[in-house]
Amino acid sequence: MFTGIVQTTAQVREIRDEGQLRRLTLTVPPANLTALERGASVAINGVCLTATEFDSAAGWVSFDVIAETLAKTNLGKLIVGSKVNLERSLSFGSEIGGHIVSGHIQTTATLSKLVREQHKVSMQLTLDKSFLPYILAKGFIAVEGCSLTVGEVTTQGFSLYLIPETLAITTLGDKREGDVLNIELDQQTLTIIKTVERVMAERFAGNS
Repeated sequence: MFTGIVQTTAQVREIRDEGQLRRLTLTVPPANLTALERGASVAINGVCLTATEFDSAAGWVSFDVIAETLAKTNLGKLIVGSKVNLERSLSFGSEIGGHIVSGHIQTTATLSKLVREQHKVSMQLTLDKSFLPYILAKGFIAVEGCSLTVGEVTTQGFSLYLIPETLAITTLGDKREGDVLNIELDQQTLTIIKTVERVMAERFAGNS
């Protein structure tokens, strides 16, 4: 479980395919690997991965990524030198500054429009229309593992408005039009809407 508050950015150090797995090794500031244990959950660009090997003092950690994850997220597009967002899993007593995030990516979105202004950046993201019912204006969404507030919702996607702090401490400040971003819908919103849809469908079927 995560909060969508990115703790640092990391850099891809090595990518190695091993059978059906891809070994992804990242260079990470040593302070962000303190007390890390093998098997710990870490969110990389919002994707929950399991730490398999690491050296906290040297500042690196490795993850094994399966083919399905590579296909359904943007982790398959990473190359050596790519920057990624990193968040360690939530620990008991930690402050939840964002919203509850599972690290399970439902879809990806394409950055279709980017406008840079003096004190903020606005983004327009386009995604599969089947996900739009679960995205609400002023609601929560996780983009690249970052807990953000939705701006407007359109017929094609949604907008975001990012402050300098978010741009400085995450990879979102480096994004360009055409980039593919990982999306995790707000689980509470998703559950409520799907439950209402199911109940209404059952009532309709019972009255037919």
